[in-house]
Amino acid sequence: MNVSIERMERESNKKSVLHNIDNRIKLIITIGIIIYAVYTQNLFVLLVMEIYLILLILLSKISFSYALKRILLILPFGGAIAIFQPFIKSGAVLYTLPLGITMTYEGTIFGILLLSRLIVCITAIVLLSSVTPMQEIINSARKLGMPREFSMILSLMIRYLFMFYDELLKIRDAQKSRCFDIWSKKTAYLWRLKQIGYTIMMMFLRSYEQGENVYFSMLSRGYSDNSRLYNDNKKLNVKDYTFIAITISLISLLEITRYFSVI
Repeated sequence: MNVSIERMERESNKKSVLHNIDNRIKLIITIGIIIYAVYTQNLFVLLVMEIYLILLILLSKISFSYALKRILLILPFGGAIAIFQPFIKSGAVLYTLPLGITMTYEGTIFGILLLSRLIVCITAIVLLSSVTPMQEIINSARKLGMPREFSMILSLMIRYLFMFYDELLKIRDAQKSRCFDIWSKKTAYLWRLKQIGYTIMMMFLRSYEQGENVYFSMLSRGYSDNSRLYNDNKKLNVKDYTFIAITISLISLLEITRYFSVI
């Protein structure tokens, strides 16, 4: 899958209606959708929320196939928990497998619900990161009340993350120039594994040296523990309020529909 930090930043710097919405609003809406997805137990509500997020992805003009790849790349980390629920949760036996393994009805329903929640949450996070640069997400969280020390650490982490990525690309280009291919079956597995270890070691050494140079450059420009980050006073416009109103109206409508359907 062609999923890289560079590609993520290119997608987040595109121009669309969703890209132009205030970053604080996008962060608040994303957190709200995640909380609501975890709260609800209605599969129909989760389906509607996922369709809404997909429509936002299409409206934002980002590559749908790229967003889908990112969702599928993250999904296995939590999806494995949902897959095992039918076999570990007690309840009425739905199906009996060989070796005495049983699937329960309650476990299957809970696994589907857990997987649906996970898909909605991941889609919301992928959408946010695809229409908002990483640094802007941290800046928006700081404006919303994130502690200064925490936001400073995250800001530096993002900057060093790109530096790590640049160093990795340089090392990989050097290896390609020497005809090294990690997936080549013509070379011994242990030798390839050793080269991967050398690559990781070299990447950290180069990144450490570059990080020291960057840190000393920051000190020479007046950086200290008491340094303050710049905050721009951007006011909300009609697009921001419209996006909030549409999302809140959708969630409210779903809750009202679910309430009356229960009654």
